Amino acid sequence: MPNIDKIYKVLEREFTKYQAPIIDLIEMQTKDPFKILVGTILSARTKDKTTAEVTNRLFSVINKPEDFNKYSVEEIEEMIYPVGFFRNKAKQLKELPEILKDKFNDQIPDEIDDLIQLPGVGRKTANLVRAIAFKKPAICVDTHVHRISNRFGYIKTKSPLETEMALREKLPKKYWINYNSYLVAFGQNHCTPRNPKCNSCPIYDECERVGMDVEK
Repeated sequence: MPNIDKIYKVLEREFTKYQAPIIDLIEMQTKDPFKILVGTILSARTKDKTTAEVTNRLFSVINKPEDFNKYSVEEIEEMIYPVGFFRNKAKQLKELPEILKDKFNDQIPDEIDDLIQLPGVGRKTANLVRAIAFKKPAICVDTHVHRISNRFGYIKTKSPLETEMALREKLPKKYWINYNSYLVAFGQNHCTPRNPKCNSCPIYDECERVGMDVEK
């Protein structure tokens, strides 16, 4: 069984060598749960470079939820292009101010069950916002977390939801907040979906090399 304490310490050290994932960068730059939420919605199915370019442009005119009320869906589409599914995301962002006002007194909620009531927010987004924006324990499972957690043999699951539930049972809670950030950075730069750099892997000795066909 892989030693998760050792692996976590190594990935924590490796994290400092890489460009931080885009949502971590937004948190560092803004400390704003609203912008972290918007950035997380935009980042789905979108490369970090594109998300960074779009959020830099968007946040020059959008600083609080009600700012979206100034623009039409079509104008928001232009602002956020070319993120993935930009038309759907523009509609979701347009709806966001009203729902925040009606349900949450214009505040970004920090509980998963509340966050998933917001347009464009599923469990992955909700967990990431809770962890990054509010520093509260949450396990965000994206493709990197799902793939790498299976690849080094810590869990054996077939879907991101199964991975989230398995990690909730097994991963020490003290690691929850940063687990996603560390594995995303590691997955983008070293333990890539195809042709991972195993020969220079800093956790190779702890890797059981199972689940190599897990790509999602």
